[in-house]
Amino acid sequence: MIREPWFWRGQSFAARAATAMMIPAALAYQAAHQLRWRLTRPARAPVPVICVGNASLGGSGKTPFAMLAADLLGEGGVRAVFLTRGYGGALTGPVVVNPDRHDADDIGDEALLLARYGPVVVSRRRHEGAILAAQQGAQVIIMDDGFQNPSLHKDMSILIIGADEQESNGALFPAGPFRERPASARARATITVCVGAENGSADFHAWLAPENAPAPERIVAFAGIGKPEKFFASVEACGFEIAARIPFPDHHRFTAAELSVLKKTAAKEQARLICTEKDFVRLPQDFRQNVLTLPVVMQVNDPARLKQHLLSVMSQPMHSPHHHNDD
Repeated sequence: MIREPWFWRGQSFAARAATAMMIPAALAYQAAHQLRWRLTRPARAPVPVICVGNASLGGSGKTPFAMLAADLLGEGGVRAVFLTRGYGGALTGPVVVNPDRHDADDIGDEALLLARYGPVVVSRRRHEGAILAAQQGAQVIIMDDGFQNPSLHKDMSILIIGADEQESNGALFPAGPFRERPASARARATITVCVGAENGSADFHAWLAPENAPAPERIVAFAGIGKPEKFFASVEACGFEIAARIPFPDHHRFTAAELSVLKKTAAKEQARLICTEKDFVRLPQDFRQNVLTLPVVMQVNDPARLKQHLLSVMSQPMHSPHHHNDD
């Protein structure tokens, strides 16, 4: 994935000029998006579908929220199976993730991370993945991402709103970070969740909190996620002394040369390496031995009310699934 362009969050004359130049491409992108929605008849899955997504590109906490949703459903006695397209992986699916057999090159980092929390199906064609998930015993499917994908009917759509979305230029991709207009995304959402700073207009407020953090020490922090600086801030807040911060693009595949530089930097700084769990699953097995991770979990201001919302999909009337050709 490319790095976020500099002008998406800039307010200078140059940033505004760069945004303006991209407006025709943004309008074409939006027109294609709207046409796809008009022409696609969503397929119905054999079981209810809860979609966790966002209106913007980059990391807003979709995957940790999907894990929280699975936990809350599990508390209510409902078995959830995750469904994801496996961004960055070579397999098109539908395939049930096996962490002993699949790596990030096969199925992407998010699918591997989700597999630590429950069964995962990877499928580019979401409706085929939904059928396989139901065959795996899913009582409900949690789609990680796919908010803009019209091919599968959603019984509940959860819109994750990153607190830093307000800092952007508010424009549509590629002129800005938005996949669709925030107002249209909110109109389709069953529930809105603001991650980070509180947002009075969202239904829930959530935040990422470290869990079982290793003991603080001197470290070299690296991250290939949507917002690396958020990870660096979390590491610092846990009491680590950061000797160096090394950001990479989201879903970055580390080369041998880059890993060598990381190792040498840590040796030079007399520090341990630390990264996110998402980065960790993309590292070669032998490199992982000397790398710490900072596990994080999603927390929400009213888990009981959220659980009630999630469990409500089980009482909605189901329609018979139909087959579908477009994804």
